[in-house]
Amino acid sequence: MGKGTLTRATRLQIMLTDDELTAVDTWRFGERMPSRASAVRELLKRGLAAEGVVLKAGRRKSEEFGVLGKQAKEAAK
Repeated sequence: MGKGTLTRATRLQIMLTDDELTAVDTWRFGERMPSRASAVRELLKRGLAAEGVVLKAGRRKSEEFGVLGKQAKEAAK
């Protein structure tokens, strides 16, 4: 596989209420996401990030978890 090729070997099936599906679809169309799957992946990514979970590809250094972000520290130099 070429560089940048995504592989998704695991299928995750979930059950949603009509209201949940409507909310996902409404958000998806507002954000112009190409599919429900891409919308759900983006929402999962954002939800995990909001909880402080960093995905493997987005590993951060421990110094980046301080009160001041990296950019603020660099600006203060």
